[in-house]
Amino acid sequence: MKYICLAYEEENKLNSLTKNEWDSLRTETLSYVEDLRRRGILISAEPLQSIHNATTVRIRDGRLSVTDGPFAETKETLGGFFLIDAADLNEAIQIAAKWPSARLGSIEVRPIEVKLREESRYL
Repeated sequence: MKYICLAYEEENKLNSLTKNEWDSLRTETLSYVEDLRRRGILISAEPLQSIHNATTVRIRDGRLSVTDGPFAETKETLGGFFLIDAADLNEAIQIAAKWPSARLGSIEVRPIEVKLREESRYL
């Protein structure tokens, strides 16, 4: 089953790392990505640019609204994602728990919907 893992991070916390700490975290992350790819678990992984480069788009009453920044003000923001193929939720959780930045933020693990449902979006 496919799971999207959303990596939430505090930009200030990451920006306060020393060069050696950042290099270590980056190397560990890239190594873990390569391990997951080699094992056929990782489908895709991408980091996101800073929330300072985010734009939120809404349509209300037929009118476009564009706002700089993320949808909500929070301490932790979406820093990237990785899409995995795991046997079940327990395996997906174990994979997410080993993602290096989970020590600094959090990883939301969510199953991928096979198709858009006819009866209702969320049940």
